Amino acid sequence: MHDVYTAIFEPGFFGNPQVHVAVAVGGVVAIVCAVVGVFTVMRGQSFAGHSLGDVSAAGGSGALLIGLNPVAGFVGLGAVGAAVMDMIGVQRLRSRDLATGIVLGAAIGLSALFLYLTTTTGATTGATQHVLFGSIFTIATGTISVVTALGGLALAGVALVYRPLLLSTVSPDVAAARGVPVRLVGVTYMLALAVSVGLSSLALGAILSTALLIGPAAAALRLTRRIAWALVIACVISVLATWLGVLLSYDSYDWGSAHNGRLPVSFFIVALVVATYVLSSAASARTARATAPRRDLIKVPAGTEG
Repeated sequence: MHDVYTAIFEPGFFGNPQVHVAVAVGGVVAIVCAVVGVFTVMRGQSFAGHSLGDVSAAGGSGALLIGLNPVAGFVGLGAVGAAVMDMIGVQRLRSRDLATGIVLGAAIGLSALFLYLTTTTGATTGATQHVLFGSIFTIATGTISVVTALGGLALAGVALVYRPLLLSTVSPDVAAARGVPVRLVGVTYMLALAVSVGLSSLALGAILSTALLIGPAAAALRLTRRIAWALVIACVISVLATWLGVLLSYDSYDWGSAHNGRLPVSFFIVALVVATYVLSSAASARTARATAPRRDLIKVPAGTEG
């Protein structure tokens, strides 16, 4: 039994301060992304989430360039980008996609500039790796409280507008007819989306930030049509994938001499999320086939065949 335990948990895992920070930050980020992600998938705004990831990259690289905490850049510029996207494209889906594309292009340009300046001036070592692919094991302990506070604000915003957000997601026309402040609800959701993507960028990097936002939520919605259960399942998938990713990355240090150090946490988390979605899709398809009416059990009235 002891051999199995040591095979799963490398020595020092539970006593490592970096692991403690990674588990705490990763858990908060996973829950926030799962909750916001369910509405993101239902609203068909995955592209907006991806674009805000690039906006967060610009903010994170800019913050590192001037010596600020990257959380401020990831979340701060992400919130600005979300507000701009909402202002430009509030009327129609076509306008919304146009706004998203404009913000995306500007963000990528700023990211290229800030990362170039950071690299050439030597402002921060490994800035490109940190911003684009994340580095959850290097997050400072003091960041836990900041991440928790921001995550709590995002969840509080979603909880505050939960019912009108759900109605406007399912049927915007009905929501508007019933007097729901669709614009205000949309802005609140976009800010929550910006925070979740910004925090995910801190943990996984800007390029992979939407993995936690979209993957667990999409898998959960494959498994159930009840929103409350989808939120719970998405949170469970997201947290387990994150924590297991931390464990696998920590253990990978002793997997061989082909690499120096640990394999990236972001790789393991994304791989687990993708695997979960594939399994949920297979389970959903199997359930659909099992519940579909069989043609040979349906009686066809005489004379109607062919």
